[in-house]
Amino acid sequence: VTIRQELDLYACVRPVKYMDAMPSPMKAPEKIDMVIFRENTEDLYAGIEWKAGSNDAKRVIDFLFRQMGAEIPEDAGIGIKPISEKNTKRLVAKAISYALDNGYSSVTLMHKGNIMKFTEGAFCKWGYEAAEKFGDRVITEAALYGQFGGKPPEGRIVIKDRIADMLFAQVLLRPEEFGVIATPNLNGDYLSDALAAQVGGLGMAPGANIGDDCAVFEATHGTAPKYAGLDKVNPGSLILSAAMMLDYLGWRKAAAVIRTSLQKTIRSGVVTYDLARQMKNAVEVSCSGFGKAMVEAMKNV
Repeated sequence: VTIRQELDLYACVRPVKYMDAMPSPMKAPEKIDMVIFRENTEDLYAGIEWKAGSNDAKRVIDFLFRQMGAEIPEDAGIGIKPISEKNTKRLVAKAISYALDNGYSSVTLMHKGNIMKFTEGAFCKWGYEAAEKFGDRVITEAALYGQFGGKPPEGRIVIKDRIADMLFAQVLLRPEEFGVIATPNLNGDYLSDALAAQVGGLGMAPGANIGDDCAVFEATHGTAPKYAGLDKVNPGSLILSAAMMLDYLGWRKAAAVIRTSLQKTIRSGVVTYDLARQMKNAVEVSCSGFGKAMVEAMKNV
């Protein structure tokens, strides 16, 4: 989190796409091809909070009661949820640019604006305003159905929004309707993990933290200290994150080789424990064993 904030890596990018031969609880996982653009610098992840019962928490509670008329239990912990116009608009603009550059047909703004009107509701409002800067390269969902009968004009992507809880249901029931999804920080954290579960789990979920000047690439799942030194866990998420880094550097051919060899290895049934327990007749290997199998697969790519 500190690296993201210090380097202003405001876009957490998490692609979720089904890879043939991956175990999945879904009936039609091949319909899943989404990219989450999660705002990386604010929302509850800004870390502005005070412990219940602390003097600081009591001061905040007293201020809110005396100055703002808000009644909060004295034993409550307090957290502040900042969502700003600047950070929202640059995140949504990057999401739209990505969709245009990579052939996605829509960008969905995920929010809980029906309840949190001045934070997540503002995220939705500012997201649409950011989309207006793209002119005739985009079209809102309202205009799509109001003026074009639901058929987008050539070369334009659809900008739409969904309430957070509704979107969780819709990515399960109608995943083909979603491409790029732009979200505040906490929503994006939840959604990206839920989507990863649909295509094999967090062991196969790559991620990137991208700003205007640099980027850092990491597995979506973060660290797992209890597995350190055991040569056990699935390296797929880190390997796919490295492939994202190569894409970012413009070395797309090398990235394609990595993705192809990883898919070939999984298709052969040689997998780490997390996938082996979901697959029939799998050959369970160690973390390093999976890497060696991938290297062999690269020789024929």
